Amino acid sequence: MGARAWLELLLLSLIWGAVFMSVNVALKELGPLTIVTHRLGWACLILWIIVVSLRLNVPLTARAFVGFLGMGILNNALPFTLQAWSQLHIESGLTAILNATTAIWGVLIAAFFLADERLTWARTIGVCVGFLGVSMAVGLSNLAAFDMRSFGQISVIVSTISYAFAGVWARHFMQGIHPLVQAVGMLSVSTFIMVPLAISVEGPLEFKLSAQAWAALAYLAVIGTAGAYLLYYRVLAMAGSGNLMLCTLLIAPIAILLGALFLGEALPARTLAGFATLAVGLLIISERLPFGPLAKALSRVRPGR
Repeated sequence: MGARAWLELLLLSLIWGAVFMSVNVALKELGPLTIVTHRLGWACLILWIIVVSLRLNVPLTARAFVGFLGMGILNNALPFTLQAWSQLHIESGLTAILNATTAIWGVLIAAFFLADERLTWARTIGVCVGFLGVSMAVGLSNLAAFDMRSFGQISVIVSTISYAFAGVWARHFMQGIHPLVQAVGMLSVSTFIMVPLAISVEGPLEFKLSAQAWAALAYLAVIGTAGAYLLYYRVLAMAGSGNLMLCTLLIAPIAILLGALFLGEALPARTLAGFATLAVGLLIISERLPFGPLAKALSRVRPGR
């Protein structure tokens, strides 16, 4: 990636790193489905205003609708809901750490579906190290307990698989569509899905909220969604879905720091060591560790079938 792509990737990471804390704040007054509905609905309204003011063409073809539908589910409604619900049971910092597995699933799924994202030996080793880090962070015995905390962790992992599929879906169905239109299309579909779902499960949407809750929702909608997904598509176009997933490596430390400073969260040493191992795996995947000639040699070798 070029310098511009890295800068935009860093900005996207900073924005999304603060999302976990904002969700935690909003959960004190709202249910997870209602939070996601507010987040998507207001962001959708903002982007429609921009799209209409710029007089951008919104395609009404079946292919475009399939693209919007898939992205609305895979990149918004499903992962946002799973991660918001998970924060009822696990720390925001741990949610961000598990969210970093998006990069691992992204490499595996992209390698399977996209010809130009094939799996090299370096990426294969990185994936294995990454999964080792995840197992250290969550503790496989904790997942086997089948309590609400373990379900919360599993929920985040499922959301990351959804994000990974979204990257591939975008490559297949969203080519040739203006980035603003891509964003408003998927947000429109996801809002249409979430409004009746939230009302049926959690009751009428709540608008009588504290200033703190409104501030959290405003951040989630305006910056964490409307603004972030404009960057998302820009980086996707410049770097590809595999490299885009690496921003989750930068998101986690930001979320951990914010959780410690403002939410009083303290993660165990095992979890932090797991994230450090996961980070090493992601750096191997990106082929950016200083392995010298060995790394270059591995990057040219394709694993056998």
